[in-house]
Amino acid sequence: MHFQWYPGHMTKAKRMMQENIKLIDVIIELVDARTPLSSKNPDIEKMAANKIRVLLLNKYDLADEKKTKEWKEYYESQGYFTALVNAKAGKGVRAVNSVVMDACKEKIERDRKRGIINRPVRAMIVGIPNVGKSTFINSFAGKACAKTGDKPGVTKGKQWIRLNKSIELLDTPGILWPKFEDQMVGLRLALIGSIKDEILQIEELACELIKYLRLEYPDMLREYLGFEATGAEHEVLLMYAEKRGCIQRGSEPDTVRAAALMMDDYRAGKVGKITLESR
Repeated sequence: MHFQWYPGHMTKAKRMMQENIKLIDVIIELVDARTPLSSKNPDIEKMAANKIRVLLLNKYDLADEKKTKEWKEYYESQGYFTALVNAKAGKGVRAVNSVVMDACKEKIERDRKRGIINRPVRAMIVGIPNVGKSTFINSFAGKACAKTGDKPGVTKGKQWIRLNKSIELLDTPGILWPKFEDQMVGLRLALIGSIKDEILQIEELACELIKYLRLEYPDMLREYLGFEATGAEHEVLLMYAEKRGCIQRGSEPDTVRAAALMMDDYRAGKVGKITLESR
């Protein structure tokens, strides 16, 4: 499979972010804890080069705990202020306020010396599609400020949100970058749902997941399938389709339906706590 998805609205969103970045004190970037490097947009990296950086590893509840710890330590060694969050359940969200204030400590002190007191910190929240930005904002603000959805591309334009007396937040649409130099990055983003399923071959995606789990998490795969995953990935998918009762007319296994079920289960954490890349 070749992975690429860069619709026109992303170019427009990137331009808008470039125009607004001068108004911003701190960049809060959300990455998916299951793919902490692949879900980090290199275009945002360039745009935010001179800004204070806060990195939130979202959906940590779905990721391998040991690997998440390693990634968190890595990003802190790169100068990021970090936090683990599960925006859907609201876990770790409250702590973000103090992480942001800690990150902006010197800036607040500079303002105080110039007689500027109680001016809210202006933050821009960024990330790729379907990384959980809108869910995080609503959880952080304690009210529904942003539209949410489990499909990429829900947030289309910018919006300013006053979170509390300390922080004003500029929400931005999720953007990817025009070309994945490494197709493994595209594959990982497809697996976590950051590229529209409609443009992907779901059976191939499920086979890639089986291949990865066989290498990295064989016990989890065996437990999830209920049988030993021997043979080619497509054969495993056929057996899985039969086991799940995914049968077409003529008693043929429906591998498309089985693949969609497997991908839904993986994304919901029903296969186990799985990280797709290591430090």
